[in-house]
Amino acid sequence: LLVSVICSPPQNYPLYIRSVPTENELKFHYTVHTSLDVVDEKISAMGKALVDQRELYLGLLYPTEDYKVYGYVTNSKVKFVMVVDSSNTALRDNEIRSMFRKLHNSYTDIMCNPFYNPGDRIHSRAFDNMVNSMMMQVC
Repeated sequence: LLVSVICSPPQNYPLYIRSVPTENELKFHYTVHTSLDVVDEKISAMGKALVDQRELYLGLLYPTEDYKVYGYVTNSKVKFVMVVDSSNTALRDNEIRSMFRKLHNSYTDIMCNPFYNPGDRIHSRAFDNMVNSMMMQVC
């Protein structure tokens, strides 16, 4: 499982990346980077409907042979990308959606911190603990 938080456009650089196990981390970075194009396509295809419905969950972006890539975008265009092993059939769409909601809530808590500068990499023990507990449930 990989969890990534990506800055809003035009930079699109990672604010936070965590993967378990860590040996395929470079491959995950590539997968997340290529998924950003799919996220942008889905956002532009939904257009005003996305804003009207407040539906932030983008669903399955694309499946590969080994992984499934899911996406979520906030109102401020911050993107969350989750890469899950394709062999994990226990995860349903609503569970992925609730994991993204937890990530978004934790990200909102970080943004409310007066000592955090928006756009900086995320270095938060509380956010790390939440992501780790989420990963332990999945793995």
